[in-house]
Amino acid sequence: MGCDEKREPAGGRLRVQDIPALIQDHCRMRNPAKVERIINELVFGGPERMQIVSDFDYTITKQRMEDGGAVPSSFEIFNSCQSLPKNFKAETDKLYHKYRPIEIDPHMPIAVKVKYMIEWWTKSGELASGFPFDQSEIDQIASKYKHALRDGTHEFFADLQRLNIPTLVFSAGLGNSVVSVLRQANVLHPNVKVVSNFLQFRDGVLDGFQQPMIHTFNKNETVLNESSEYYDLVHTRDHIIVMGDSIGDADMASGVPASSHIMKIGFLFHHVEANMEKYMDTFDIVLVDDQTMDVPRTLLALIEKQHKLNMEAAKQSSL
Repeated sequence: MGCDEKREPAGGRLRVQDIPALIQDHCRMRNPAKVERIINELVFGGPERMQIVSDFDYTITKQRMEDGGAVPSSFEIFNSCQSLPKNFKAETDKLYHKYRPIEIDPHMPIAVKVKYMIEWWTKSGELASGFPFDQSEIDQIASKYKHALRDGTHEFFADLQRLNIPTLVFSAGLGNSVVSVLRQANVLHPNVKVVSNFLQFRDGVLDGFQQPMIHTFNKNETVLNESSEYYDLVHTRDHIIVMGDSIGDADMASGVPASSHIMKIGFLFHHVEANMEKYMDTFDIVLVDDQTMDVPRTLLALIEKQHKLNMEAAKQSSL
């Protein structure tokens, strides 16, 4: 699977210090013993108990390109569409510059942030109303950023599909852009489900966003309908890898019935020193300016390796 595992024990309990991807300088842990315990639970539980819950913007996509260039968010892709009213971009930029600093403020309590996030999303929905729009515009712009996914994302998603591991992409951004990027990058496999804010149309014109509203601090599996097909797929899968780039992402597995072992991976890029302590308290593993999927791929490789050992042992015992 492309991740170095030469120092991993062939069997028995795994140790953090034996997993090269976890002993890099940019990989931080508050409690390595807890990380080690969860890894062993995930590995020996096997792929049939696994599910992935991931943010999209700056988690599946990179936080920066190799040349230092910025990667647009899913909303920024929409905002770049040429047919939008002339004042649309100016007004959405005003909202972004007002509310984005609040969203990433390391000192403001989440309970206070929630009120502002609801304001932001509500005003954005009001702006995205009353004019015709064609999805093909989003597709055209999204095609430019299908290569902006973290290094190793294609391999990671291919392995998740092969192992039949349900993958939930939770985004407080624009679902139309998220789906378009994933589809054009050829990673929107049948095991991948996107829950996000999708454009709503009425009589051929935009009418804001579909409900429920998904913002940074309310996106978790409690919004899944218990009668939905995806809920049926995941509600018994109690081993979860959660990935995100903001503090609120750590709670994306909230609402998962019987969730017993959750590994939370946080990608930290902005305000590293100011955010470090809070990220270390919130996520099990914090990756600083890591633009790859190396760590989640390593965990998946360990799970698959043990699964193969178990299958071989079962085969031998039946002889």
